Amino acid sequence: VGLQGSGKTTSAAKLALFLRKRQERALLVAADLRRPAAIDQLEALGRQLDIPVYHENAGPDDAPRVAANGFKHAKDLGMKWVIIDTGGRLHVDDGLMAELDVMKSTLEPQEVLLVVDAMTGQDAVNAAAEFNARIGLTGLVLSKLDGDSRGGAALSATHVTGVPVKFAGTGEKPDSLEPFHPDRMASRILGMGDVVTLVERAQEHVTEEQAAELERKIRKAQFDLDDFLKQLQQIQKMGSLTSILEMLPGTRGLRSKLPTGALDDTRLRRTEALISSMTMWERQHPDRVNGSRRRRIADGSGMAPADVNQLLNQFRQMQKMMKQFASGKRRNLTGMGIPGF
Repeated sequence: VGLQGSGKTTSAAKLALFLRKRQERALLVAADLRRPAAIDQLEALGRQLDIPVYHENAGPDDAPRVAANGFKHAKDLGMKWVIIDTGGRLHVDDGLMAELDVMKSTLEPQEVLLVVDAMTGQDAVNAAAEFNARIGLTGLVLSKLDGDSRGGAALSATHVTGVPVKFAGTGEKPDSLEPFHPDRMASRILGMGDVVTLVERAQEHVTEEQAAELERKIRKAQFDLDDFLKQLQQIQKMGSLTSILEMLPGTRGLRSKLPTGALDDTRLRRTEALISSMTMWERQHPDRVNGSRRRRIADGSGMAPADVNQLLNQFRQMQKMMKQFASGKRRNLTGMGIPGF
């Protein structure tokens, strides 16, 4: 439940994916019958994530009936969870709040989660208090926590309601929903990083065998552009560069010192496009990529030969750095470029 535009539909789909990763099946129920294309949005997310969605062609006042039918359908399918996406509503709208009362009394849900936009202010706190007073909440979901806002006002919502923040949406990707840990969030706000969450994200996308193979290649100076492409793709799965940086200790204030656009994920995608335009031989022998090959790579990626030159030059610097790490030598690394940054 929540205000309009708080991110309920996206959060519902993310929660279903979160449960599936834990081997628990969930059915999404489209009970937002007032917002245009709300059902289409939930269905699109369901197709993208391969999660079933229940919906009906019904009028705007039929949400309680649709929710009840969806609940029954989930039982018939043997689903463990039913996630009902309700329409956005203002807490001062008695008619729409009464609709939630009917849903709750009919379905007796185990959880009633209020989705709160982490970038909103005092309005979010007032809404949380009223939603809790009218229907009774069991938890909060902070959405859009990847923005510049630290979510201070939204976190105040847990104080006025007395219910915990259970999940936080940390990005636009479907898997960017994580259980909320107060100590970890406090550590991020104080600039102390969140290494535990960073390690957990890395473990989701990198196996021990992959990590061991990468270490072997670095030690033997066999790290090539194909390996680098795989690393870029794994980083993008872990979240935005900004969110990753926030989890590293000692990086508070670093964002303001970086050049404009240094943490723009578009640069990663541009680098990925350049490497994807290379043949496997070129990725394995970047030092032997001549002028004609550079022009072909540039044309294939939609970029200029200068972009290819910059990538290859920075990759050479990176290889030198890795050789020094492998040999145990120490060196001041200030100013060394990393491809794509």
